[in-house]
Amino acid sequence: RDEGITGMKALITGGAGYVGSVLIPQLLARGQRVRNLDLYIYGEESLASVRGNPLLEEMKGDIRDKRLLADALKGCDAVLHLACISNDPSVELNPDLSRTVNYEAFQSLVERSKEMGVKRFIFASSGSVYGVSDDPDVTEEHPLVPVSLYNKYKAMCEDFLKPYMTPDFPTVVVRPATICGYSPRQRLDLTVNILTTHAVNRGKILVFGGAQMRPNLHMQDMVNLYIQLLDEPEENISGQIFNAAYQNYSVSQTAD
Repeated sequence: RDEGITGMKALITGGAGYVGSVLIPQLLARGQRVRNLDLYIYGEESLASVRGNPLLEEMKGDIRDKRLLADALKGCDAVLHLACISNDPSVELNPDLSRTVNYEAFQSLVERSKEMGVKRFIFASSGSVYGVSDDPDVTEEHPLVPVSLYNKYKAMCEDFLKPYMTPDFPTVVVRPATICGYSPRQRLDLTVNILTTHAVNRGKILVFGGAQMRPNLHMQDMVNLYIQLLDEPEENISGQIFNAAYQNYSVSQTAD
């Protein structure tokens, strides 16, 4: 849909992060108007290649600031919510802070997005909401049994979003596997990236245990999906939940 590409303005929260800093340049290259709301706690270099692009507007600030949130949503047709404190150890460092960022700020974002007439709301949840399962095929209908605060807050966000979904406020939830691959805001705390770093810098890969299963998804596949969800006709995605994964390997298989 051409209007999905050039006629729509998308608010990306956390767009200077690992996925967002790959996604935003590709959206801009397609002619998409983008506003990024980010605290830039890892610096502003990740979007340096597109800074100054007339299609990009950057807003630096805290997603918990409700007034800032309202300003960020003005004129936006779609929201892609990526912003969060994103991994188990980081969340556990300060559970109260993580709750305000990962859950309470999400509530405000959903409420204000609907009030302000957003036409599409895409939430980046996590495949970790399923917890640990012996089921060989974990479909979207599988029970959610979150085992950490990080995935507990993701599951709570999903529950909060459900009743807000209406024909004039279509929502979609994505549950990604662990992302891997390069980004200008590189992360080295993810399985494939950790093992690759060992290989490059040490000449050998160190594996702890190895039987742990880790579903993987390449960065470009993740970005392609988000772009597709911005373009897809509403009837195909409204109210839907989608797993997003490629390989479900043990850490030893990945190391091999």
